[in-house]
Amino acid sequence: MDLQLILALIAGIATIVVIVLATRLDAFIALLVASVVTGIVAGQDLLALVDAITTGFGNTLASIGIVIGLGVGIGKILEVSGAADSLARAFLRAFGQGREPWAMGTVGSLVSIPVFCDSGYVIMNPLARSIARVKRGGYVTLALALGCGMTLTHHMVPPTPGPLAATGILGADIGAVILTGVIFTVFLLPVVVIYARWIGPKLEPVLNQKVKHDVYGSATATSAGARAVEGGSEDTEHRGVATLTGEDADHSTEAGDSATDAADTDSGATKKPGAFLGFLPLIVPLLLIVANTVSTAIDKNAQGELAGDAYEPSAWVAPLAFLGNPVVALIIGLVLAVYTLLPRVTPRSKVQNWLADGAASAGLILLITGAGGSFGMVLTESGVGDALAEAIASISLPAFLVPFIIATLVRIAQGSGTVAMITAASVTAPLIAPLGLSPLVAVMACTAGSMVFSYFNDSYFWVVTRFAGLDGINAIKGWSGITTAVWAGSIPLLFVLDLIV
Repeated sequence: MDLQLILALIAGIATIVVIVLATRLDAFIALLVASVVTGIVAGQDLLALVDAITTGFGNTLASIGIVIGLGVGIGKILEVSGAADSLARAFLRAFGQGREPWAMGTVGSLVSIPVFCDSGYVIMNPLARSIARVKRGGYVTLALALGCGMTLTHHMVPPTPGPLAATGILGADIGAVILTGVIFTVFLLPVVVIYARWIGPKLEPVLNQKVKHDVYGSATATSAGARAVEGGSEDTEHRGVATLTGEDADHSTEAGDSATDAADTDSGATKKPGAFLGFLPLIVPLLLIVANTVSTAIDKNAQGELAGDAYEPSAWVAPLAFLGNPVVALIIGLVLAVYTLLPRVTPRSKVQNWLADGAASAGLILLITGAGGSFGMVLTESGVGDALAEAIASISLPAFLVPFIIATLVRIAQGSGTVAMITAASVTAPLIAPLGLSPLVAVMACTAGSMVFSYFNDSYFWVVTRFAGLDGINAIKGWSGITTAVWAGSIPLLFVLDLIV
C-alpha cells in the first residue's frame, strides 16, 4: 500500500482525535478540518478536495437529513403528549423487569431488517428514553443496546442494501443468506446486551448534561440545583447545566415536563394517550418502509436483478415504493402523531413551537452527520479504501478471512459499512473459485467484517452518540467498543460456518 495513503489516513484520524479531545472546537469542525488534512496529505487536487467535502456532506444529508428532522419531530410529539411514557410502561410489562436491554436490542434488530439504522434509531430512540425515564436510570445501556441491535441485522440480513448487494455480487443464495444472517444475529445479540450492561453504568455518570435533562426531566434539574445549594455555590449548578442556556434551557425544561405540558392545555388536563395510539406514529412508518423493501426485493428477484443494476420497478411496486420511502413514511408518521396524540384543544402555536424545538435539537446532529459524510468521501476519493483492499488480498490467509479483513479495513478507512461490504465482495468475487470459498461464507465474512469499530467517519456513529449523550473518549468506549465486540464475536461463527458449508 502507498505510504502516502497510510500517512493520510493516520493524519486524518489524529486530527479528529486531537481537536475533539484537546481543543474548544467541536466534532463538526474536527471532521471538516480532518477532511482537508487527509486530502492534502494524500495529494488530492485542492479544488477536487473541496468538491469531495461538499459532495460528501450533501450526499449524506440527502439520504438522512430529512429523516432525522422528521424523526425528531415525531419523538418530540411522543414526548410532550405523554404517549412515549405510556408506550414505555407497556413495553416494560411485556418483557418483564430487568430485561429492558434485551428488549431494546431485540426490537432494534427487528426494526433494522427493512429500515436503515439511522432512520430506525431516530424513530425508536424516544422509546429508550421513556423506559429510562420510568426506570430513573440506565439510558446509556438502553441506547447502546438499541443501536447495536440495529447494526446486527442491518449488516447481516437482506433485504438491507449492503448484504443484498454482496449476495448478488458473490452469487450466493439469498434465502440462505437471510437464514444465516438471522442465526448470526441470534448468537451475537447476547454480546450486545452483555457489553451494553457492562459499559452503560460506567458511562451513565458522564452522560451529556443536556441529554440527561431531556431524558430524566425536571427531577435531574432539581437534584442538580439541590446539590448546588448544599455545596453553597450557584456556580456548581451553572456548570452542571452549562450547555443549557437561552432557548436550549427552555427546551430542556419543556422536555422534562413533557407529559404535563401537553396534557395541561388552556381547557384543562386531559388523559395521556394509551400505548396503542402511542405506537401508531412509530409502527405505521415502519410498516410502510417494510412494504417498500419487501415488494422491491420480490420484484427484483422476479426480474433476476438482485444486485439492483438497471432496476425499473413494476407498476404494482411504484405506489408502495412512494409510500414506503422513509421521507414520505415519516411525514405520515408525524401527521399521525400530531392529530392522534395531542388534544384537539392544543393551540396551533404550541404545536409549532414543539416542532421547532425538535428541529433545533436536530441541528447539530445534522451538521456532524454531514461532516462525517465529507470525511468518508475524502477518504474514498483519496484511494485509501481501494489500496487497503488490494494489499490485504495479496496476503496468504485462510480463504474466508480475505473478505473479512478487506471489509474490516475498508470500514475503518472510510466509515460506510455498505461500501465496505460492496468493496470486499467486489474484490473477493474473482477469488471465489481459486480459493474454493463458499459464496455464502464469503457474503457473511463481508457483512461481519464491515461492523468493526464504528467511529468518527461513520455517520451512524454521530447519530447514536449524539442521541445517547456520549462525547469524546466516552463515545469511543461506548459505541466504537460495542461494534467491535460484535465484530470479534462473529469470527468464531465464521469459522464454524466455514466448517459446515
